[in-house]
Amino acid sequence: MQSTTTKLTGEFIGTLFLVATVVGSGIMAERLAAGNDAVALLGNTLATGVMLAVLITVIRSLSGAHFNPAVSVTFWVRKELSHSLTSLYLIVQILGGICGTWLAHVMFDVEILQTSTNPRLSVGTFVAEIVATFGLVATILGTLRVNPNWVGATVGLYISGAYWFTASTSFANPAVTIARCLTESFSGIAPMDVAPFVLAQLVGALLATLCFWMLRRSKREDGVAD
Repeated sequence: MQSTTTKLTGEFIGTLFLVATVVGSGIMAERLAAGNDAVALLGNTLATGVMLAVLITVIRSLSGAHFNPAVSVTFWVRKELSHSLTSLYLIVQILGGICGTWLAHVMFDVEILQTSTNPRLSVGTFVAEIVATFGLVATILGTLRVNPNWVGATVGLYISGAYWFTASTSFANPAVTIARCLTESFSGIAPMDVAPFVLAQLVGALLATLCFWMLRRSKREDGVAD
């Protein structure tokens, strides 16, 4: 059993590197893509998906490798994470995400303190965030039942795909969303759009949690081993 300090450190470092990857690859892609948004998004996608797979695989034994308040809330609802630890996870994930944005700015020699002016909210992107987060949580819960060692790979692959099939480019993470409002770059989101995105993400996570609970209950009633 890992100590609380170890768990929080794992969540902070993991979220920091995740956001530094999202923002940093967004800056790099924007600089190299010569105005081609499809190429920029592809670069952003590949970096994020690969880094997620690495981070989850390396840090999962330390903290569970949530890096995402929506995921932590899911495990809290499932009574697999205590109230106090959930609260601490949410705090360090948000702080790690913000520090990840600032780290990316330092690495790319841009102004550290920024605010995005990139509007993203619409009916379509709101629904897309529900779908994206539902799919992410379903991927995690489903993989844990099949083989926990595959979680890193399946989450990395899912997010890579969801970048392209969702209208919002699959933020699917409140900590990442908050952090991305602090960068005026390809990956940024206007601060006024953060709250609706976070609401959609929590709705998606809770719907996936409910769905899996109902499936487990149905299997038990049918006499099928879980």
